Amino acid sequence: MLNKVAFATALAFLTAAMYLIFALLAIMSPKAFQVIFNAQFFGADVASLLPRVVPHEGFIGTFLILVISAWLIGYAWAWLYNRLAAVF
Repeated sequence: MLNKVAFATALAFLTAAMYLIFALLAIMSPKAFQVIFNAQFFGADVASLLPRVVPHEGFIGTFLILVISAWLIGYAWAWLYNRLAAVF
């Protein structure tokens, strides 16, 4: 049995860390950010679709939405895993 809260919290922490790492990379090395970000989409130039300047509200709002969504998905994932583990 997975601890649903622990699993959800771990996923939320990892999501927050990745968001902050990508944000720092975009500031410190835009070219490296572009290569790594686009690699997630099999080389499609998705990074060019991102806005050049993100307002602080947008940065914080996106961060919060990602972390909360990751926590909710992690909780649902652990709940579903526990249900299916009991069946199989």
